[in-house]
Amino acid sequence: MANTHLESLYTVLDQSTTLLRRNLNVSALEAAIETGDNLLSGEVTHADGLPDASTTQALEKLYAQITLDTFSAEEIRQAWQLVLVKIIAQDQIEPNKQVTPDALASLASYLVTVFYPAIKTSLSVGDLAVGTGNLLYAVMNQLHSALDVPVKGFGVDNDETLLAFAGMSSALQHLDVQLFHQDGIDTPVFNGMDIMVSDLPVGYYPLDDRAKTFATAAKEGHSYAHHLLIEQSMQLLKPGGLGLFFVPSNVFQSEEANGLTSWLTQAMHFQGLLTLPTTMFASANAQKSLLVLQRPGGAAVQAKQVLLGEFPDLNDKDAFSKFLSEINHWADQNIRG
Repeated sequence: MANTHLESLYTVLDQSTTLLRRNLNVSALEAAIETGDNLLSGEVTHADGLPDASTTQALEKLYAQITLDTFSAEEIRQAWQLVLVKIIAQDQIEPNKQVTPDALASLASYLVTVFYPAIKTSLSVGDLAVGTGNLLYAVMNQLHSALDVPVKGFGVDNDETLLAFAGMSSALQHLDVQLFHQDGIDTPVFNGMDIMVSDLPVGYYPLDDRAKTFATAAKEGHSYAHHLLIEQSMQLLKPGGLGLFFVPSNVFQSEEANGLTSWLTQAMHFQGLLTLPTTMFASANAQKSLLVLQRPGGAAVQAKQVLLGEFPDLNDKDAFSKFLSEINHWADQNIRG
């Protein structure tokens, strides 16, 4: 880790999480939430005599090593992300709930600046599968930095523990975020978003009666949750709003692909599908693509030529820079007046 300032924060978060996990006999994720809450309150919280005296003393010594005000929101998010990578292994968190890599957030943020090169007032960003908040917060921080406007976030998740972590993390970062504990397919609790972004959970949605109200629902049996979440997300955008979704690369080759294709080509502007580098994934089956949709209205136009391609290896800086230039050229030719 090149940034020693960031490393100092990571070390405190990591070691304090480990201390609490062992002393409280809780999951690593619950211990991380506890240590974050301690940092927010400025003191070690006790319940039923725990943590014990020696652990409390060790925690206080760790917390004294850092001053939170000296860290940016993005540094705090990055430090927590590094801790989360360890937590996922320790708690054996399922693949659908794992951390979205920073590189994917950067790609999504870049595409927002392509579609919205100049924002004069503010931006709202939502995520219906927010999890720990890492993707949403990375995009919020990057857009605030790139466009110099206030960014407000909205997140939904049905996992109470992940949402508790997201709440703690947003508070430490001083982000303007509202979080809601509910099913992302249920009745929406916000709308009128500028941007919806999500690393979508993949699988079947079990509540057929709720799913059948969606255009992307399966004709028979369970529907794909990621199809329903795409449709739900796009309905929450203001006219001209942008939807950025990390989906399986075979999303248009599955047994339910026809319903998704029919809906998005009739109801939305299908602007792009960019395949992510194979080097980012453990297997070809795990490979994802970035689906770019735009809600009709406002200044939005359907691209004359849909943006298709595969991102080069992110470590090949020359190839990656060239690819970003090609995306900008595509935007000039297809979506900018």
